[in-house]
Amino acid sequence: MLQRELGTSGIRASAIAMGAWAIGGGSWWGENDDALSVRAIHTALDEGINLIDTAPVYGFGHSEEVVGQAIKGRRDQVVIATKCGLRWQRQDFGAFYFERDSRRVFKSQHPDSIREEIEISLKRLGTDYIDLYQTHWPTLTPESEPISATMECLMQLKAAGKIRAIGASNVSLEQIQEYQRHGVLDVVQMRYTMLDRKIEGALLDYCQAQNIAVLAYSPLEQGLLTGKVGMDRIFGEGEIRAGKAWFAPVNRQRVLDMLAGWHDLNRKYQCDSSQLVIAWTIAQPGVTHALCGARKPEQVQDNAGAGRLVLEPADILRMRRDVEALGEPLPV
Repeated sequence: MLQRELGTSGIRASAIAMGAWAIGGGSWWGENDDALSVRAIHTALDEGINLIDTAPVYGFGHSEEVVGQAIKGRRDQVVIATKCGLRWQRQDFGAFYFERDSRRVFKSQHPDSIREEIEISLKRLGTDYIDLYQTHWPTLTPESEPISATMECLMQLKAAGKIRAIGASNVSLEQIQEYQRHGVLDVVQMRYTMLDRKIEGALLDYCQAQNIAVLAYSPLEQGLLTGKVGMDRIFGEGEIRAGKAWFAPVNRQRVLDMLAGWHDLNRKYQCDSSQLVIAWTIAQPGVTHALCGARKPEQVQDNAGAGRLVLEPADILRMRRDVEALGEPLPV
């Protein structure tokens, strides 16, 4: 399994990471079999995937609890990444963000809130330190919760040994630079897929120059780029994919046609579409890791296979040209 460093932290993590949002279940993803989720995490470790990314809000604590259950006795094999900044237990920090499953969620990066959050996450995960601790979303109240205060708190937690590296998710280039002014930022986690390449250019170039690792989430566009979401699939109200432009039938067909055009590459590399897409993703300049969600052992095994592929430059370029020719989703 290909491994890459998380910035300047000295932590080496598999280029393919297991994203643990889906195993949190709830109305986003539906109910899960926790025993199966634990087996999926064990499979990840056995396959050489040591980076497991979760967050408190995934299943409102449930994802972290399942990860904690799975890593008992194997903590030294795991690079745990979790997050802070989305609260539902208390409503006296931050600003209202959204409501889901009868819970009102608030955004907050106030130091007092972060200090509470990390203790709760440590308990759920069954550990006394977190390898990578990330702010989940920028605060809605930057004037009262400045990045300077957030970063000072995170640096204190790092000095205390409770975290090993600091990351920020869903941030702008200007916000990344503000984090750097007040401490060491080793990682940014950003949405990046073949179908959504907004971070290319200034942000990716800057991170590469500054030796900041970039963890790309949703590289398979929530399953669309696996080629397994057929034209007969219908998404119910409230499902995570419902209403998204690329999943509309007219756009879904275009994506499936593009993937079908790469069947010769599937044969050449002896891989399926999802492995080809993931391998392409981590071959892009500046993208160091791909966060691939999974709930079943066979999904994990499939994702892990991408970490063993080395695509030829000509094929990487061909795929990019096809993706760029696809363009934006048609209006629906």
